[in-house]
Amino acid sequence: MSTSENRSNRFPEWLKVKAPKHGAYEEMAGFLQSLGLHTVCQSASCPNIGECFSKGTATFMILGDRCTRNCGFCGVHSDKPMPVDPDEPGRVAEAAARMGLKYVVVTSVTRDDLPDGGAEQFAKTIQGIVTKVPSAKVEVLIPDLNGDWGALQTILDAEPFVLNHNIETVPRLYDTVRSSANYDRSLRLIETAKQLKPSTYTKSGLMLGLGETKDEVVQTLRDLRAHRCDIITIGQYLRPSKVNLPVVEYVHPDMFDEYKIVAEGLGFSFVSSGPFVRSSYHADEAATQEH
Repeated sequence: MSTSENRSNRFPEWLKVKAPKHGAYEEMAGFLQSLGLHTVCQSASCPNIGECFSKGTATFMILGDRCTRNCGFCGVHSDKPMPVDPDEPGRVAEAAARMGLKYVVVTSVTRDDLPDGGAEQFAKTIQGIVTKVPSAKVEVLIPDLNGDWGALQTILDAEPFVLNHNIETVPRLYDTVRSSANYDRSLRLIETAKQLKPSTYTKSGLMLGLGETKDEVVQTLRDLRAHRCDIITIGQYLRPSKVNLPVVEYVHPDMFDEYKIVAEGLGFSFVSSGPFVRSSYHADEAATQEH
């Protein structure tokens, strides 16, 4: 069951978002701005931003807010990247401490201009957080690092609790959705992370509604498990702006439930599947419920 964006400009009933608590969004946005920090919540126009900011949670985005790639689905600005800020890891750690976070998610724009893809900045950020908040667990959502496994090792040496890399879509749609990425390379990154650091949980995310078929989704889930992915998130693609790819279909919640059953049957240790699910949404629950 699905609803086509081309047939209606209105979201289906199951995609209506509750307004955030009055003042909560502004307070969180101002706090992050005061520390000179970016969040993927804001940069990627996440539909859950009101809920998360109201609860005092956010996914920190390091290495600036300008991406060296221009993926069709993504709302993050593509432009000449910013210089690496040596003080950024410390500010993220300070924000995590002041927010009282026990689980911290850190992501980044893709930085193909950097020799290590930003791996050292990830490592410093992880180390800064665990130094400032020793009880905190850190999840990193990383780009593909252009297949540089030495850079991946740098990140893993900092001992993140979860290593997340989103596969995003099925292989047939990569040329349209992720033209600068490579499906097999993303699978190898997940598998290599598990080989290099077996104790680190591996995670990936998949968007629906871009024209994929059920068989393609199931095969992608099989591919992820075959490459030793532990945790999977499955959510609805929502168009961040008119310059991004249109939504082909709004997938009914019942279909997300079906995919959850399939994924659990394939052996994922935790599956989060639903229209509003994003890779960082309720990440602490996904990473700690079964572990």
